[in-house]
Amino acid sequence: MSSSPKVLFGFHAVGVRIKTAPQSVFEVFFDASRRDARMRQFADRAREAGIRLIESDGLRLAKMCGSHGHQGVVARVDPLAQVKSLDELLEQLEAASAEPPLLLVLDGVTDPHNLGACLRVADGAGAHAVIAPKDHAAGINATVAKVASGAAETMPYFMVTNLARTLGELKERNIWCVGASDDAPKTIYDVKLTGPVALVLGAEGEGMRQLTRKTCDELASIPMRGAVESLNVSVASGVCLYEALRQRT
Repeated sequence: MSSSPKVLFGFHAVGVRIKTAPQSVFEVFFDASRRDARMRQFADRAREAGIRLIESDGLRLAKMCGSHGHQGVVARVDPLAQVKSLDELLEQLEAASAEPPLLLVLDGVTDPHNLGACLRVADGAGAHAVIAPKDHAAGINATVAKVASGAAETMPYFMVTNLARTLGELKERNIWCVGASDDAPKTIYDVKLTGPVALVLGAEGEGMRQLTRKTCDELASIPMRGAVESLNVSVASGVCLYEALRQRT
């Protein structure tokens, strides 16, 4: 996604852009062989927003976006200006009365490959931002950008001075902070994620720092049925974010 215009794909990513910034959407290509209810509803919303729809096929769509996970929908869009701060982002969401905030908070993720993968999955699941502490996190570099496959451009990434304080500020905005912890009695599937939520994950192995853990409103685990004790942080992020997406759609 290094050229302009940008490409978005998938019902959720394209649908959110049409809903929040329809003027930035040049055109939407869709798989004409799909005639199911979801595609019909999507096409109706696009037409109502004045979006140009172009019939296509799955192979062409895959070539456009570099993935077979397009769900039959690919859009050419103008890149949106990135917000400068977390406060600015949250205020924009509140002013637009858009969907409730969905944030990913990473505590102690220092590996650039993990960060890139987390940015990618956050973008795919429709999260609004990724947050990390300045002193215990990887910054955006070439490796992160490559692994993120474009999400380093589209996903706001805020590095904060004091993570516990930032979580406290999120709670003041009525954003529920859910920490992922192996020993939590409740699983992520038992937690209500339909409202404003920040999902907090620590580095693989070490997990969240103690202060971060104490600051969370609630802890939840990911069920592990096999021999391994934990998941890679990017995989765990995907499990949690997509459960939130499932509940919201």
